[in-house]
Amino acid sequence: MEQRYGGGEGQAVVLIDGVCHLCQGLVRFIIPRDPGGRIRFAALQSEVGRELLITAGLETDRLNTVVLFENGRFYTESSAVLRIARMLRFPWPAAYIFILMPRPLRSAVYRLVARNRYRWFGRDEQCLLPTPDIRKRFL
Repeated sequence: MEQRYGGGEGQAVVLIDGVCHLCQGLVRFIIPRDPGGRIRFAALQSEVGRELLITAGLETDRLNTVVLFENGRFYTESSAVLRIARMLRFPWPAAYIFILMPRPLRSAVYRLVARNRYRWFGRDEQCLLPTPDIRKRFL
């Protein structure tokens, strides 16, 4: 899904479920592959996350999707993941070819993983406490 929001050019913010191990792994995957630090992060449960969700007109209690805010637009689910891959160092931008896959099929796969992420990957009782290296990338 793609919509406009009140951000500016060049901004990239990824909202994740802060207690999900898969989402935390996504942050740890992105950081070394984004050496320029273009992508920033916030937990969906955080105040910044809630404010961005409200600005975009999204439900603040919907914690089962990754949300990407980029260049004044927001993307969710597989569209967000593929656009994130496109921003990373080679070879990850090649994964963007999957955007050509019909959205209902991409969404079905994404939702299957999202529904089972706690069971398959685990969760914490509280949001990720970033290391000092990672903390500077969080809003």
